[in-house]
Amino acid sequence: MAAPTGYLSLDGLRSAVADGHVDTVIVAFTDMQGRLVGKRVSARLFLEEVALHGAEACNYLLAVDVEMNTVDGYEMSSWERGYGDMALVPDLSTLRMAPWLEASALVTADLTWLDGRPVEASPRRILQRQLDRLAERGLTAYVGTELEFIVFDDSYRDAWRKGYRDLTPASDYNIDYALLASTRMEPLLREIRNSMDGAGMYCEGVKGECNLGQQEIAFRYTDALGTCDNHSIYKNGAKEIADRHGKALTFMAKFNEREGNSCHIHISLRSDSGEAVFADPADERGMSTMFKHFLGGQIAAMRELTLFSAPNINSYKRYVAGSFAPTAIAWGLDNRTCALRVVGHGLGLRVENRVPGGDVNQYLAVAALIAAGLHGIDHELDPGDVFVGNAYESDVARVPATLRESADLFAGSAIARDAFGDEVVEHYLNNARVELAAYDAAVTDWERVRGFERF
Repeated sequence: MAAPTGYLSLDGLRSAVADGHVDTVIVAFTDMQGRLVGKRVSARLFLEEVALHGAEACNYLLAVDVEMNTVDGYEMSSWERGYGDMALVPDLSTLRMAPWLEASALVTADLTWLDGRPVEASPRRILQRQLDRLAERGLTAYVGTELEFIVFDDSYRDAWRKGYRDLTPASDYNIDYALLASTRMEPLLREIRNSMDGAGMYCEGVKGECNLGQQEIAFRYTDALGTCDNHSIYKNGAKEIADRHGKALTFMAKFNEREGNSCHIHISLRSDSGEAVFADPADERGMSTMFKHFLGGQIAAMRELTLFSAPNINSYKRYVAGSFAPTAIAWGLDNRTCALRVVGHGLGLRVENRVPGGDVNQYLAVAALIAAGLHGIDHELDPGDVFVGNAYESDVARVPATLRESADLFAGSAIARDAFGDEVVEHYLNNARVELAAYDAAVTDWERVRGFERF
């Protein structure tokens, strides 16, 4: 009997365990930083206990910095509160094989407090609340994420020992759409693609990008929650596969002064019966009134909600004019100089938000897109005229230039507080403040090179 692939039912898991194909189940969720975290449990225990009752994990997992240090300022988790547990409740519709790991399955969990209340600051919960708002209007969201990364011939442990300096990229020159140099990475890229297909995803393909060693593996769009769940699993799995190949890859927004890693997010709405609501054949551009209002909301809210698309210090270094990363808050028809690019037709008519980088927490970014769109729909906002030409040279509003500016805008945003609630807003503002304090206290290589001898 061949090993099972793709999604699993509980009965399918029982059969896989009985046949010896699965002995471990990973119970996982996505943290504030967009990382897949959780625990491995024996498949037998999962079937007997965890599938029905969940597992436990310390609530500090949503209240730490990138280094996993406990930090002050979080209402939900602190020394004063004793760093208690929260429950990891498996969403059994997400149970799947993890083909790149031996005899392992994986399930995405929702987070609740031990009394059953949802953990509101959980990224998946934040998105679910926005999807509920859509459902109240008879709407569903379909999303695709285009995630870029850079491959290095160094292993992760070697890169760590080098302080991430003097690494060898997996190509020597710009390989955008090039096949020859990308073929050198094909053993790694092929395993990533096939492994994700085996985990129930629909891999469309892979292409080289502009930076040295840069690639993009694309997956077919699906419902918003499914895409965001898949995004976390793919991102984590790609790193695990690279590690086994003795290579490393990074999704950070701006690794060097060349092109950054983007994560363009495409979003479209449909009625709950599956009909296109963004398209209108009678309109000169094929766009419905709802779509125009949705775009108007994106324009109006983008600066205030950028924190959910660009959560790190490094995120903002990607916004360079003429780099294919957006600086101008404008919408255009298939215009890559604008932050919002309208493409497609019919059911596929959609807007591509080009603001997020590879470091984005996709649940938060998609939640922000929906919140902005609903703000525009509810207030019947006009997006303004379509932008034609080079938006980099325009006088339209700009995306925030720093994390500090973005956090200040988010703090004062009535749109954010109305959509997400004060608890969520304050939680993620604290995360930004922690990062800013760490950055402000750091002494960098750049400072030493400029100042050691010459000051």
